[in-house]
Amino acid sequence: MKMLRLRFCLFGVIIALLQCYFAMLSSAQITHPLEVSVLQAVRRKLIDTQGNLNNWKKSDPCTSNWTGVVCILDKNDGYFHVRELRMLHLNLSGKLAPELGLLTYAKRLNFMWNNINGSIPKEIGNMTSLQLLLLSGNQISGPLPDELGNLPNITKFQLDINQISGPLPRSFANLNTVRHFHMNNNSISGQIPPELGALPQLIHLLLDNNNLSGYLPPELSKMPKLTVFQLDNNNFNGTEIPESYGNMSTLLKLSLRNCNLQGSVPDLSGSPHLLYLDLSSNKLVGSIPTNKLSVNITTINLSNNMLTGPIPSNFSGFPHLQKLLLKNNNLSGDAPTNIWQSVTLGSFVKFTLDFRNNSLTNISGIINPPANVSIKLQGNPVCQRANELNILPFCGVPTEDTEAPGSSNDFPEGCKTQSCPFSDNFEYVPESPAPCFCAAPLGIGLRLRSPSISEFQPYKFPFELWITDHLGMNRYQLVIDSFMWEEGPRLRMYLKIFPSFSNDTYTFNTSEILQLMDEFATFSIPGDDTFGPYDLLNFTLLGPYKDVILKHPKSGMSRGALLGIVLGSMSLIVAISLVIAFIFYKKHKRFYRQVFKKKSTQKLPFKTESVREFSFLVLEMATNGFDNSMQVGQGGYGKVYKGVLADGTIVAIKRAHEGSLQGQQEFFTEIELLSRLHHRNLVPLVGYCVEQGEQMLVYEFMPNGSVVLDTSSLVKAKDLQVFL
Repeated sequence: MKMLRLRFCLFGVIIALLQCYFAMLSSAQITHPLEVSVLQAVRRKLIDTQGNLNNWKKSDPCTSNWTGVVCILDKNDGYFHVRELRMLHLNLSGKLAPELGLLTYAKRLNFMWNNINGSIPKEIGNMTSLQLLLLSGNQISGPLPDELGNLPNITKFQLDINQISGPLPRSFANLNTVRHFHMNNNSISGQIPPELGALPQLIHLLLDNNNLSGYLPPELSKMPKLTVFQLDNNNFNGTEIPESYGNMSTLLKLSLRNCNLQGSVPDLSGSPHLLYLDLSSNKLVGSIPTNKLSVNITTINLSNNMLTGPIPSNFSGFPHLQKLLLKNNNLSGDAPTNIWQSVTLGSFVKFTLDFRNNSLTNISGIINPPANVSIKLQGNPVCQRANELNILPFCGVPTEDTEAPGSSNDFPEGCKTQSCPFSDNFEYVPESPAPCFCAAPLGIGLRLRSPSISEFQPYKFPFELWITDHLGMNRYQLVIDSFMWEEGPRLRMYLKIFPSFSNDTYTFNTSEILQLMDEFATFSIPGDDTFGPYDLLNFTLLGPYKDVILKHPKSGMSRGALLGIVLGSMSLIVAISLVIAFIFYKKHKRFYRQVFKKKSTQKLPFKTESVREFSFLVLEMATNGFDNSMQVGQGGYGKVYKGVLADGTIVAIKRAHEGSLQGQQEFFTEIELLSRLHHRNLVPLVGYCVEQGEQMLVYEFMPNGSVVLDTSSLVKAKDLQVFL
């Protein structure tokens, strides 16, 4: 008897130690299990030829720092949840997994600059916390899902440079928080929904380079905060520009280039902040309005239309004007070349007047402008008197008027090259207050996607202040290494950010690198009227940064703290081990049930083509997480849910509650019997699930009250009737 008690006590101690062991294991696996399954599904859909996601095979996404997975601890449920997927520029291909829709804590989904194909899963519309949907620069095709209009917190759609087709969903009018529609360079077609005019927060509407048609909705002028409106290179079938577009009080940029527009140039005097106007390459007729434009305007392009009449005098008095482009029209009268006199010219300022191929017969004003002023009169009758009027330079071969690429090659005078390890990516900081300060920069590829300027050189200093002021840095820490105009026009640049000269290591530490990357990757730098929205193209980590392992800090207890709690609790567990053992002895059936829960999905011991095996994740998605709104019945066995599978099939899912769980063999026997029953009054069995400790049966959905009989000998027949 004593030996039996001793064995009983020893058995209790073993159980206690096993509990400690499993507790320590669980402390290292604290990402929410559902989200672990989601990330595994995401990984299965992706093709990673360069092995950037190799560490996604480790035990836990958040505590093992899976590449691109940023997490947050929810103190309510004690789990880490995925806050962001940052898969920027990882050379990934494959498709986006529908399971992404289950990441309801995620605020940012960033797959920019990869080779992702396929369509945008409609399930992304279930990501209720999502703020940034960033998919630029992939090969995504297919239509925009209507379900994206259900995102209650979205602020930015960045879907440009893909192959997206189909119309803009009218459901987008429901997005009361959205601020950015960046969908240029796709194949989006059809009419712009007039309902978008009700969007209260939208500031950027970029739909250029698509296949849009129909008319320009006047309702779009009602957006109270719109600043950038760019629709270039679409086909609006000869429609006119609505007069209301001239009264958009917040508008900074209006670009409707090459849109097959007719009618006249609208009066834009009701847009007092307008900086950039491009209505070129349309079929606009009539004279140019004489109403005064914004005094701060930088660019006016009305080229390649059918405009007539004189060039109005209201084009004078614009101190920041960089380009006035009126070529290829039928304008007559004098060429007012003295417009340049009202422009504030400096050493970096370039000014262009392009009046080519019109019907101008004379020239007015001073004809000896400075070298940084370009006047083009080729193709006008006035050039027949070029010698007489002394305007040969304006009538000869035209020069290129696009700003040339720029670069920074500044090298501090008096500094020895051997004093700075250039081979390790160190450089002299050109404008550092400390002479010959040598440090290692971070490289950032950036692109201004819709700037309100045509020449960047005069705005380099304001740009540097804009970036460094937000980052809390000194201006000398930012160097614009190079910049170049691209089609759009868009301005691509490469930035170098240096540590402060007060930094004794001359490098950034890991937390500083993460902070800088986060500022750009999460688009935390606020917009600027002049520079508009920006693209993040890449980060460059070279020299001392090339082997840095970037781990986002996580709130909550560390592994060490959790382990300490486990070890500190061991004595208490041992003390109550006899009680646990006694409960185990009395409740052995419950123990075996828990063991069954921890087993992986089991296969049927018999073969049947009519019954499918479903994963828990698939059924969870089909029922919106077994939401109460999907419940259609309840009985002694458990609850019955209506579900919609990924292929659209509607099913009824009978989910056993804990008190009704059977043994594995008994459950499989029941499935075998149900699969063999065929009767017009019996609902056919579709499949089953025995994953994650669940027992679920999946039937065809019969909305008209059909009955299914469960032949299990363990449960009464009346409890197995499912009324749908």
